[in-house]
Formats: sequence, structure tokens, C-alpha cells
Amino acid sequence: MTEPVIAQKAPFAVQVEAGKKLMWCACGRSESQPFCDGSHKGTGITPVAYTPEEAGTLYFCGCKQTGTPPLCDGSHKNLG
Repeated sequence: MTEPVIAQKAPFAVQVEAGKKLMWCACGRSESQPFCDGSHKGTGITPVAYTPEEAGTLYFCGCKQTGTPPLCDGSHKNLG
């Protein structure tokens, strides 16, 4: 299995719709960050499905190191 690539050292703020399924990029290779575009194929890393319960702004992990995927938990603050 390949390690994820850090897409950015900050979260992605995204306006979401309640009940709309999203596929979060866990590999960091997607050109459609923070969402999957299929770039993970062959890495052994799969995207994470997420369906928000409420509409609003959510902060999706950009460093791909979060302990609470797909949302940011501040792990980017520990990166060099």
C-alpha cells in the first residue's frame, strides 16, 4: 500500500448539502481536492464515503493524516 500524499497543510472549507453523498480523496492525488477523481487506482488507498446530515460549511482534511476522516482534526498542525 502506498502512503497518502499531502494535498495541502490546511483543511478544505466546503459548502455541503444535507443528504448528498460525497467521496473524500484519501490518497491526496486527486485533481478535484478534497474529493475523489479516481487517481487512487493502484495505490491501495480508497476514498471515504461521507453524507452530511445538515447543510453548511465543513472542513475536509487536506493533509490526509486526520484521525477522523474525512473531516479535519488539526493533524496538519503537526506536520513539518
